[in-house]
Amino acid sequence: ADKLNAIRATGLLDASGYPRVAASFGGGGTPQFYMGTFPAFLAAWGAVDMGFGSGQGVKCDHSEHLYGEFWHRAFIVAADTPTTRYLISCGSNIEASGGVVGVWRHSNARIRGMKRVQVEPHLSVTGACSAQWVPIKPKTDPAFLYALMHVMLHEMPRERLDLPHLKRLTGSPYLVGPNGYYLRDRATKKPLVWDLRSGQAVVHDTPDIDERLEGRAVVDAVEIGADEEVLGDGMLEGETGFDKLVAHLAPYSPEWAEGICDVPAATMRKIAQEYVQHACVGQTIEIEGVTLPYRPVAVTLGKTVNNGWGGYECCWARTLLATLVGALEVPGGTLGTTVRLVRPMAERLQSAQRGPDGFMNYPMNPTDKATWSPRPNIRNAYKSMVPLTGNGAWAQALGPTHFSWMFLDKTPKGLPTVTFPDVWFVYRTNPAISFWDTDALGEKIARFPFVVAMTYTLDETNHFADILLPDATDLEGLQLIRIGGTKYVEQFWEQQGFALRQPVVEMRGDARDFTDIATELARRSGILEKYNAAINRGAGGVPLKSEHGDFSLPVDQVHDREAIWGAVCRAASAELTDGAEAHGLDWWKEKGLATKPFPRIDWYLYPTIVERGLRFEMPYQERLKRVGAELGRRLHEHDMHWWDKQMAEYQALPVYKDFPGLWQDAVVQAGGKGEDFPFWLLTARSMQYAWGGNAGVQMIHEVAGNVSGHRGVIINTSAAEKLGIADGDDIEISTPSKRVKGKAVVRQGIRPDTLLLIGQFNHWKTPLAKDFGVPSLNKLATMSMDLTDATGSSADIVRVAIRRRG
Repeated sequence: ADKLNAIRATGLLDASGYPRVAASFGGGGTPQFYMGTFPAFLAAWGAVDMGFGSGQGVKCDHSEHLYGEFWHRAFIVAADTPTTRYLISCGSNIEASGGVVGVWRHSNARIRGMKRVQVEPHLSVTGACSAQWVPIKPKTDPAFLYALMHVMLHEMPRERLDLPHLKRLTGSPYLVGPNGYYLRDRATKKPLVWDLRSGQAVVHDTPDIDERLEGRAVVDAVEIGADEEVLGDGMLEGETGFDKLVAHLAPYSPEWAEGICDVPAATMRKIAQEYVQHACVGQTIEIEGVTLPYRPVAVTLGKTVNNGWGGYECCWARTLLATLVGALEVPGGTLGTTVRLVRPMAERLQSAQRGPDGFMNYPMNPTDKATWSPRPNIRNAYKSMVPLTGNGAWAQALGPTHFSWMFLDKTPKGLPTVTFPDVWFVYRTNPAISFWDTDALGEKIARFPFVVAMTYTLDETNHFADILLPDATDLEGLQLIRIGGTKYVEQFWEQQGFALRQPVVEMRGDARDFTDIATELARRSGILEKYNAAINRGAGGVPLKSEHGDFSLPVDQVHDREAIWGAVCRAASAELTDGAEAHGLDWWKEKGLATKPFPRIDWYLYPTIVERGLRFEMPYQERLKRVGAELGRRLHEHDMHWWDKQMAEYQALPVYKDFPGLWQDAVVQAGGKGEDFPFWLLTARSMQYAWGGNAGVQMIHEVAGNVSGHRGVIINTSAAEKLGIADGDDIEISTPSKRVKGKAVVRQGIRPDTLLLIGQFNHWKTPLAKDFGVPSLNKLATMSMDLTDATGSSADIVRVAIRRRG
């Protein structure tokens, strides 16, 4: 508290304009369900830098988070598993990452007859449960997906696509001008389409028109580029976005893709044909009295496929595969399950408001000359560098969070010098193990002036802490949590409500509930009234004052956890019952949870799109092209050229690039020879270990021991034989500058050019885990600008060598 008071006395921002207090939390947004009212403390405090990453975001489903919300309000994308009949899964290890619900739902789907095609370099537990495994070369998924679309557009009759959907509910008929921007009506600036009924160009939202999907036209229009620059005015020739798409995908045949992704052309053709056969184009289904399109096909993407270089291409292709057959946001198809970047976060459908050009609004960070700034609000510079993150509550953690660490040593030209925060809060995260380049990251943590860790056990990050605040464990803490509705991955339900996480044992030793820790910090820091006011506004998960009643806490008093969560419980009861009931904490402790029906039709965004007269922003990405051009200009105006490689990703129709070559080039840049490091080292999700957060729990270790692969690096049998490596041998994995040791796990279900490490270990402090002797990719991976894409993410993949020790 003394440190915090000193900061408040001298100002919340340092000389560079960065917050002097920083905070880092664990992945997937899960810590918020355990950190009590600490969000209220942060809100009361003011400026906080939450951009020091620990791996979440940039090495998670990062591109999917950003592009998914942009295209169909899908921070998380999932198949409509209860209805889907054909699923193409590119590296999505749902049988591990989906938890018990994922296993249950996909098991039921297979019993019902769903076919799942698993496309990944190694045979994961999900692949083992699938009808087909396609062992693709790492980081070539865009080529595979582009080949599927090529077959659909160039080898199948047009009628097999959902042509009415493409015409009326997408940007496919919009006319694109000679410079790559939409041709617009001179008066309204709205995009033009060619109306077959009237035989003329009209604005896209003209009633009772029949849009032409294919064809060129010369029309009286204006073409407006970046920064409102008029690029053409008069009689201009345009072609439809769909025409541009067809021409764009013409070179990407299955034969072309086979030479890149190592999947037979015949296999890709068969998958494309099966996908369209199962799409049921033209069929409908009734959901709660509403007739909707029935399209029981979906494509899902996994980590490393949907982040880093190639993530844009994969997310665009996945969304477009759904769009071509009308399977986006309809029963059986590809769904978004939550929003985190577009408000309101608790109301996904309400976030779909009208924006420019007939598409949904999106809160892009500014790129215009008047409002863009080279002085970011936090150290990872997301607001200046990544328009798609927006500037909401989750934006900081979805910026290039490795930049906060990288720039501590050398800040790129044009940005204020990146500084160490005066105080760094750490909770339920261990970046010294979970992020890249862990040795260098640990050295930087050691240089932080003051570290406060809320923790239940020692680990490699809080080893450097100045203060350890023992946090109550999951079985000791108290908190009300929202459940049901639509949320992450397979979590979409026909009920919504709240559940109480309550103590089953007394707290031991000096442990304190996080809510009490937050309250005491607020009191000692002189911000108690602001803290209580934040709780009243809803920082505890539920606004305490609403149309259903007023359960507000007095702001000038100190409240213990029972009082705070008692008020939250009453407000939650009132919300669920429209004010009819206001049960207190004792009732919730007895009942445990309470729910009300959640309409199944609200799983799907499609009815909202139709009702509001909107279109899905597919296939042509004019808005992204425009934003990228503007951002590039702003950066160059400030002599900032270090982001030029990333600027090339802002394409209206993304072209395939040599994505594997980027990681091969990294070997050469590090001083090695490509042929000396012939293996792709990947990671896979362990269901037992929650991102490593429970690595020190003996019971979890015992359970994981029953699942093959946890004890070492998985290597293909034939590759191991050539190197003289046997199962259980001591091995060394190396890059040009780093090396780790471990045990070999020899298996058939992996490509000969691929190695696999499950989870992220290499602990040296965490009790029990430090004795595992299991290596980690993170120790070998580097934080690299060249391996960072335009959204600010990279991927868990490294080129390595392996040899037998001894």
